[in-house]
Amino acid sequence: MQQPGFFSRELVRGRAGTVNRGDRAAMLDYFDPISGVVIDAGRRFVGHSAIGPWSDGEFLGAKGRVSSKAASKVGNVVTVIGDWKSAAYTGPTKFVFVLDGERITELHLG
Repeated sequence: MQQPGFFSRELVRGRAGTVNRGDRAAMLDYFDPISGVVIDAGRRFVGHSAIGPWSDGEFLGAKGRVSSKAASKVGNVVTVIGDWKSAAYTGPTKFVFVLDGERITELHLG
């Protein structure tokens, strides 16, 4: 059992592994089909019907790969600092995950 204030490194590795494998179905499964949110450069994508096409063009579809450098958790918010490489953007990136258990309610990229 996790102690309050800690988070599972496997959870972070699992998310990164899903992205690095380009597994669209598994990536979408982390989000609620109706209310899951991705915020990328101020643009908001809600639900699988919006997150899927965004990912197809700019995330998994751009052959995105992430390597985590550091991660922290405060409450239900996990922040991961990593290196992102894709056809759309390459460089340091911060991923902020707002979680409800194992599910992502919001992902902020930037």
